[in-house]
Parts: sequence; C-alpha cells; structure tokens
Amino acid sequence: MTQGLRRFHVGDRMSEMTIHNGTVYLAGQVADDASHDIRGQTAQVLEAIDKLLTEAGTDKAHILRCQIFIKDLADFAAMNEVWEDWVAPGDAPPRATVQANLAKPEWKIEMVVTAAL
Repeated sequence: MTQGLRRFHVGDRMSEMTIHNGTVYLAGQVADDASHDIRGQTAQVLEAIDKLLTEAGTDKAHILRCQIFIKDLADFAAMNEVWEDWVAPGDAPPRATVQANLAKPEWKIEMVVTAAL
C-alpha cells in the first residue's frame, strides 16, 4: 500500500473509495434497487454517497465535484429535484451531467464524487 493512501471496500475489480492527501475519491455509485424510477434511483445513489463520505470522515458539504451520468436526459429535471433537496445549502459543488449508456440497462443514473476531508 502506498504511504498515505487508503482504499475501502476493495474487490477484485475496484475499490468503492480511496483517500489520499486529504481527498476522497468515490467510485461510480448506482442504485442497489434498479426497479425504481429516476427519483428513487437518484435518492439511493445520494444515500450511498452520504454513507461513504461519513465513513471517510467528511460529508456532502465538502464535495469538490460531482460527475453525473444519466441514461435519459428526459429524466434530468426529476433527477435535479432530488439533487436540490439533498445538496448542502450554500455548498452546491461544481457538477457535470452527461447522457450515457450505463453498464446495466436498468440503471438510470451513476454519480462519481470527489470530496475533501
């Protein structure tokens, strides 16, 4: 292991989170239950982000940037409603949202977050 580098929930293919030099890097987060609509999947993803950031010792107010991959841009407004209810008031991070084919067809959204400790 590299000095000062910590990995969490390490699998054969990837880690769910890495911390290095005071920065937290999350893997792409997707819904556990993909039977939900975009609102439900977005809420699940944000909950997963909250849990990982808490485990790292930080929170959503310390997000440096968020990359959002959404299957259908027709869901953009509904996703934003959930996001806006969740994001820390006054601490909305820089964000990019792109339409993308995700690894599983039932996934509607994936988010990648980088945060400060």
